[in-house]
Amino acid sequence: AALALDNGLARTPPMGWLHWERFLCGTACAADPRRCVSEWLFMEMADVMAAEGWRDAGYEFVCIDDCWMAPTRDEHGRLQADPKRFPGGIRKLADYVHSKGLKLGIYSDVGNKTCAGFPGSYNHYDLDAQTFASWGVDLLKFDGCNSGTLELLAEGYRRMSLALNKTGRSIVYSCEWPFYLRPVQQPNYTEIKQYCNHWRNFFDVYDSWSSIKSILDWTALHQDSIVKIAGPGGWNDPDMASIFVFLSQLVIGNFGLSWDQAVTQMAMWAIMAAPLFMSNDLRHISPEARGLLQNKEVITINQDPLGKQGYQITKDKNFELWERPLSGRAYAVAVLNQQEIGGPQNFTFSLTFLGNGLACNPACSIRQVLPASRDWGVYSWVSSLSVEVNPTGTVLLKV
Repeated sequence: AALALDNGLARTPPMGWLHWERFLCGTACAADPRRCVSEWLFMEMADVMAAEGWRDAGYEFVCIDDCWMAPTRDEHGRLQADPKRFPGGIRKLADYVHSKGLKLGIYSDVGNKTCAGFPGSYNHYDLDAQTFASWGVDLLKFDGCNSGTLELLAEGYRRMSLALNKTGRSIVYSCEWPFYLRPVQQPNYTEIKQYCNHWRNFFDVYDSWSSIKSILDWTALHQDSIVKIAGPGGWNDPDMASIFVFLSQLVIGNFGLSWDQAVTQMAMWAIMAAPLFMSNDLRHISPEARGLLQNKEVITINQDPLGKQGYQITKDKNFELWERPLSGRAYAVAVLNQQEIGGPQNFTFSLTFLGNGLACNPACSIRQVLPASRDWGVYSWVSSLSVEVNPTGTVLLKV
């Protein structure tokens, strides 16, 4: 069954941009056209992504979240875009995004209404999948609001997976299935991976340190159940609402994070093999934020073809030590300082901690990737490493 349902997509964590955290359900186009959820917003983002290095860095999806629809379906029962905000329709927008060498993502809901109250896909799974495919959509974020019972929720996620595959079009399938299950029962991640390419586990990510911290704390607490299931074809999405809502949204480049906290988010999303979906205004982003989000070494770690998710290996007071196995017998290592006051602090650990003692046996080279790139040299297996980390900051290493 798993092979029959595997759509062969998302061999590495997907990367892109989506509107939700930054633009929410903005529909007042006359009053504030540059912050309105409209075809012009997505066309402008596609222009910027193609012209300013985002596409070349690996961010390939331009994703529409909730609030794109008209209030009702058309006379044939099909979903339709709001005619004032999307006068050309989704097919025209998809063609434009594709002309920039990018892919288009869209949003729907397993229930009878979306979270914002627009028409959902309940009892229309096949029709909606065919509609999305006919428009040239490349990714579907499928939310879980208004689904009724847990049985209907699960049935809807399964049915939409089958319906998407039946269209014959390659459409990445982003689910929120486990997030809606968790308050009542433990998700069956083996089943979820059979149907979905990535899945949201936790609450929406917000433009704040408390939100980022809560996601990291939750991931460490549940790592025994979620780390082992992640890999090529299926990924844990830390946001969810995901860097981040249906996807992991990266809120870097907005207003709520300090520089060190932005570094922490980028480093830890790479460690967690999370989908990298930015939710920011790429038309107005600082050179520093652009450099962080386009950092080739960090993206290479996130996109490592071995496809193993990282995990916390120790916690000592305010410090956390995480590692992620990489291809070529390498490891990504993150030292996170959760303390929120004071100045930089040093954390010292033995290299025998890493890779069950194998990462640095008999010796290894160490390179710092974040917050700045530099070589640290060669160390022996019995060496200790002392790392200075700013409050709420992270030092990301490659061993």
